[in-house]
Amino acid sequence: MDDPSEAYGPNRQREVYAGGMLADQRPEMPVSPDELEEAAMAALSEEARAYVVGSAGGEDTADRNREAFRRWRIVPRMLRDVAERDLSVEVCGRGLAVPVLLAPVGVQSIIHEGGELASARAAESLGVPFVSSSAASATMEEVAEELGDSPGWFQLYPNADPDVTESFVRRAEDAGYEAIVITLDTPTMGWRERDVANAYLPFLDGEGVANYLSDPAFRDTLDAPPEEDEQSALWRFVEQFGDLSMDWETVERVRNATDLPVVLKGILHSEDAREAVRRDVDGVVVSNHGGRQVDGAISAVEALPGVVEAVEDERAPGADDDEFAVLFDSGIRRGADAIKALALGADAVLLGRPYVYGLAIDGEDGVREVVRNFLADFDLTMALSGRDAAAELDSSVLTRPGE
Repeated sequence: MDDPSEAYGPNRQREVYAGGMLADQRPEMPVSPDELEEAAMAALSEEARAYVVGSAGGEDTADRNREAFRRWRIVPRMLRDVAERDLSVEVCGRGLAVPVLLAPVGVQSIIHEGGELASARAAESLGVPFVSSSAASATMEEVAEELGDSPGWFQLYPNADPDVTESFVRRAEDAGYEAIVITLDTPTMGWRERDVANAYLPFLDGEGVANYLSDPAFRDTLDAPPEEDEQSALWRFVEQFGDLSMDWETVERVRNATDLPVVLKGILHSEDAREAVRRDVDGVVVSNHGGRQVDGAISAVEALPGVVEAVEDERAPGADDDEFAVLFDSGIRRGADAIKALALGADAVLLGRPYVYGLAIDGEDGVREVVRNFLADFDLTMALSGRDAAAELDSSVLTRPGE
């Protein structure tokens, strides 16, 4: 594995500037998130563009995610001696070198031929945790092999067939994943106007279904193996994907089926956060699925302070702060976004679309470049804010003018 410190601020700046001034080499990967997205869109098919960048309905929630971050302002402090900085955090009992995980993003084969395997290799090279999606185009075992000893979590969509759900959990344990992330906000897919207009669902083209077609419990539901009748298998997947009857008992069944930490992704309401603590799971991800599920929903960063407060109130008196993790995704694009999320109480953030854009442009190398730039931005912003430890960021870093 490469030295992760090579991704951090001053080292990254020196590398880029030296390349430019001494060898007339500018970064091939766009640095600005807007330019990164534009370049990625140019590299993708019309259907893939819509699937990756599209959100629910009029995409108001996705817009709100970005707007809400801008309302919080960082208040830099001076003369604080930030010559040595510690980006490490502890999440679910595991020390992480940086407070950033690569979010579960499915169907990466429509983005680049390397798919999730390329993203996993990039994550491994930087020591950044990778959350592997149920809807991946490579099996969870193949992804885990690419991750090696680097932290890997498995994201679970509870299936309409509980036997398939439990089979996925067992496979994730056997493959060496360190946590199960149950996505709660997708009991069925949201109304995504771009995909509907294209009449495009990648699963029916055989993309993003590797975990299902290889799963013994799923295969037991088929009249013929996928190798003999793939189309029928794909339709069975569509019928079983998600579970509109999902409730807290679904969480209990997963919790009882594994000794791994269980984290609930998609929490936005404080009462749901309280119930998560009561149900003895190990953490939550404050997320609105990047705006892909409910048009007009609250932004994730607006929900974050209330979730953090609810978790703190519900935990037993004297409980260790590290016993329950609050993570965050939806709207993270730059280092300052991550600073704000951690200052509002998140233990770590999940980076989603930006690394996928890097994958679209240049595969594994593209993911690596995007993540290195993101970590450099985070490191420099933290230092220039007068803070030297990611784990110690708190609300004193921020203000919200006019409120």
